[in-house]
Amino acid sequence: MAKERRGALRPTWEGHLRLSLVTCPVALYTAIERRADIHFNLINPKTHNRIHMQTVDAGTGKPVDRSELVRGFPVAKNKYVLLDKEELDAVKLESTRIVDIEHFVDADQIDRIYWDEPYYLAPSGKTGIEAFAVIRAAMEKQNKVALGRLVLHQRERVCALEPREGGILLTTLRTHDEIRSSDAVFDRSLPRPDTRMLEIAEKIIEQQEAPFDPTEFRDRYEEALRDLIERKKKGEPLVAAEPEEPEGKVVDLMEALRQSLKGGGAGREKAERFMAAHRKGGRQRTRKRGAGRRRAA
Repeated sequence: MAKERRGALRPTWEGHLRLSLVTCPVALYTAIERRADIHFNLINPKTHNRIHMQTVDAGTGKPVDRSELVRGFPVAKNKYVLLDKEELDAVKLESTRIVDIEHFVDADQIDRIYWDEPYYLAPSGKTGIEAFAVIRAAMEKQNKVALGRLVLHQRERVCALEPREGGILLTTLRTHDEIRSSDAVFDRSLPRPDTRMLEIAEKIIEQQEAPFDPTEFRDRYEEALRDLIERKKKGEPLVAAEPEEPEGKVVDLMEALRQSLKGGGAGREKAERFMAAHRKGGRQRTRKRGAGRRRAA
């Protein structure tokens, strides 16, 4: 995680946090670092000059200065309702400068599919810092997540606020209308798993269990791009890598599961012995139940 002093960061949004009659000035900072992303420019390979995009009138073909443009909402073919900046600015919502807390919920009540962009919410200046601390501490003590609204990038967003370290983590939430139904994707009639296969799959999961460590995750494609750029800078000849061929289509699922179980050394061998003993014990219990039923008969 990139470490920076807050004074060096520019807030994405500034306004007030309000709980009932308690209000305090706050600032919103993006919690995601994107400066490491690789960005390309479009270049004319003949001149090595950058390409500048030009705004052109689709009817006349003549260029138009961006400062002259306005926004238009289509109402029919080639017909638009035109709105200039002053008219758009006239649409004012109270939430443009206020994060108004409306409800409190348990965090596990919010389906993860609704979580969107994370931001840090912190006091803006020293005025009202005590009110901020009270709101944050009350949420932390009650172990609740606050739901509110704010206008961000000209759009009103529902957001969730939760205590985090010395401040509040504000995460914008997707609306219900934005979530597609899974009915067209998920098959509701999956086959019932074979018991033995399921047992092996469960053991594989147990063997590969590990604590969550985000520092282990990296963008391997971006690393390969950086390596490519460095080699090009040094003038090294580049040869396209041969695509990896798949090892072969898996036909026998049980065999694939068994090979997966064996592939991890001592831990997997121990699991295999456990499975063998489990199956043996199951057969013995079955024989005993059968003998008991015959005696009862």
